[in-house]
Amino acid sequence: MIRGSGTQRLERALGDAARRHFPRPVAEFGMFVLKQGWASLFGGLLLAAIIVTKLFWNPDWPLQRYDALFLFALATQAAFLWFRLETWEEVRVIVLFHLTGTAMELFKVDAASWAYPEPGLFKLLGVPLFSGFMYAAVGSYIARVIRIFDMRFAPYPPFGLTVLFAAAIYVNFFSHHFLPDIRLALFAASLLLYARTRVWFRVSQARRWMPMPLAAFLAALALWVAENVGTATGTWLYAGQRPGHPVSFAKIGSWYLLLYVAFLTVTLVSREALSRKAFTESHASTAPPEPEGARSAV
Repeated sequence: MIRGSGTQRLERALGDAARRHFPRPVAEFGMFVLKQGWASLFGGLLLAAIIVTKLFWNPDWPLQRYDALFLFALATQAAFLWFRLETWEEVRVIVLFHLTGTAMELFKVDAASWAYPEPGLFKLLGVPLFSGFMYAAVGSYIARVIRIFDMRFAPYPPFGLTVLFAAAIYVNFFSHHFLPDIRLALFAASLLLYARTRVWFRVSQARRWMPMPLAAFLAALALWVAENVGTATGTWLYAGQRPGHPVSFAKIGSWYLLLYVAFLTVTLVSREALSRKAFTESHASTAPPEPEGARSAV
């Protein structure tokens, strides 16, 4: 049975092999890509299930496609726990984000922002229950990528302000149907709060960093690609989206903001990666201890 320690040994073996056969920059980039894929495993599996069921599912089968996706997501979450791919602390984060995401789904479907056109037994007010796992996949990615890359966020803004910022984002997703949309102000606020915050991460021995708003934008871009997979397979449909056309680029901005809500949800449970002091190589030796299994073998 392969558990957490087994995946660590596999990572070390891959790192050693890459270092022997490729120049160090190429090996490190390869490990970066592999680790990103490993961190997004839950979402990747769910996206693969969406594609496969669209290609092969017969609507005349007794089990509807949406119900199969729900059962697959449940089984995947159970497997992640069994094989210790996620900790119980991370699961608490994922459940919280699952609930907030499902609440948003119920409201948005009722407001006709998007729809789920297929039938299913596990649906609540037009929302298939597997949809909450799509938000949970985002929470899973954030929790796992912090651990896998031994991330630190510094200098981090006052925590209370980040809570208010995330709350304003979440409320605006609902209130803009009735009140003026303040997302432009929220974009500006994200830069004011996080422009100085660096996401420090470790692929091999050296620490590297990127600005937190840039990291959020890149993650939002990846989620926009996933959104296009969802609409191309007819799993959900956005109001006003023409057949054969991509999801509006405005959704990148929506995901950019929602990622700050997801990140705040993760830090409500675990704040050890947050620091008010800038993290530099000069004092790396005095950094907080690494989470178990975080070190790369490259």
